Amino acid sequence: MAAAGRGERLGAGPPKALRQLAGQPLLVHAVRALAAAASVRTVVVAAPPADVGAVRALLRTALGEVAPVEVCVVAGAESRQGSVAAALSALPADVDVVLVHDAARPLAPVALVDAVEAAVRDGIDAVVPGLPLSDTVKEVDEQGLVVSTPQRARLRAVQTPQGFRREILEAAYAAAAGEPAPQATDDAVLVERCGTAVRVVPGAAEAFKVTGPLDLAFAEALLATREGR
Repeated sequence: MAAAGRGERLGAGPPKALRQLAGQPLLVHAVRALAAAASVRTVVVAAPPADVGAVRALLRTALGEVAPVEVCVVAGAESRQGSVAAALSALPADVDVVLVHDAARPLAPVALVDAVEAAVRDGIDAVVPGLPLSDTVKEVDEQGLVVSTPQRARLRAVQTPQGFRREILEAAYAAAAGEPAPQATDDAVLVERCGTAVRVVPGAAEAFKVTGPLDLAFAEALLATREGR
């Protein structure tokens, strides 16, 4: 799980993964969703390097001494790509399917986690959840002039968790380590660069990304609805 981002668009405060949502950090909500999934048995969290010890203690308290899954916390990196690489290298050797999730998507449903994992188990090398777009999208140049208008019906807003056969994801990260290409904003991009087909499966509206204050307020409201408050 990528959880080392600073979250500057949320304003001053702790790293994004440690921002509070209904009395608990975003990270705790995200890890609990993974831990509740039948398909998950190990969660590796890439945390801000300065907060590794605090995050370990936080998750131990939040999940209890006997957690339903093994939880490991490692130091993340400046980039999301670097953080995921650190988490990937800490996975147990017998793990063959990897789900990469963002702590910034704290309310992803358990059913979505299991659906992505099941798709990989069914023989798909790389799986990402996605939602159709409701807005028209314009591609623009540096001056803000429209270059093209992609067909909205063919576009998807991609979410996490994203699922991969382990060897596919490790090969993609190994290839990316020697490339001058820009840092990837999701893991599917790295896999695509290696020529592996990526399948999009239905996403979930609740798996939205908390980026700014309005997203956090929406997450609070959604969580209150879930809990009947």
